[in-house]
This record gives sequence, structure tokens and C-alpha cells, in this order.
Amino acid sequence: MTVSAKSEYACIAMIELAARFEADQPARLREIVEAQGIPQPFLVQIMAQLKAAGLVLSTRGATGGYRLAKSPERITLADIIQVIEGSGDQSESNLQKPTPATEALCGVWSQICQARTKILEEVTLANLATRVSEQPGEMFYI
Repeated sequence: MTVSAKSEYACIAMIELAARFEADQPARLREIVEAQGIPQPFLVQIMAQLKAAGLVLSTRGATGGYRLAKSPERITLADIIQVIEGSGDQSESNLQKPTPATEALCGVWSQICQARTKILEEVTLANLATRVSEQPGEMFYI
């Protein structure tokens, strides 16, 4: 599965915010950049998109920063990727003339998209934040 760098950075930033959720203290951009190695120009754009979508809140001032708008249990990877990537359907053929072969192939693309969506909708930020805190560096499988 191909995920854009922007989507991956968005997910990583949101996992960082999920890890800080219980403390109820906003994270500054600089803190997220330093903790996760996300390029700051990317992070500024990402946080603006996530804020506009209502997934994060921002506070200005010396004690300001970003925090999740709702609990990590209620935010899925699908929510984040939808904000960053949109809802592009990848089950259509790029070919001009539909044939039985392209229609069969499109059926497979559709199944892949449905399976991907199902997994992204099942994995919450809480799942990932817990996984990171318990077993850093290990792969996460459902």
C-alpha cells in the first residue's frame, strides 16, 4: 500500500498528540518536529488541515500548541488520511475503453480499496499510542 509522505507525517503527528492526550497539555510544533523528525514546513500545512477538519485544536500563547479535538479512541487512521488525501476512489481503470478484462481488474481494485478502508477504520490513535508506549519499534499488526 502506498501512503503519501504527508499522510504518514500526519498520522505520526497525531500519534504524538494521542500520547499526550491524558496530560491535557498542548504540544508545540517544535516539540513534535523534534520528537518525530517531521519537517516543520510539512507539519505546519498538516496541522492546518487537521485543525480545519476538526481533528485538532490549537491554543495560542506561551503555553499554546496543538492537542486532539476528541479522544484518541474516536479518531481512526481513516479519519486522518481522509483529511490529507481526500476520498479518491482507486477502483476505476485508467484506460479509456472498458473491456471485460478492465472490468474484472476494477473489481479487484475495488476489493483492495474496501479492505484498506476497513483496516484504516478499525485502527484508532489510542491503539497506536498504546502500541508505541508498550513496544516501541515493533511492527503493528491487526
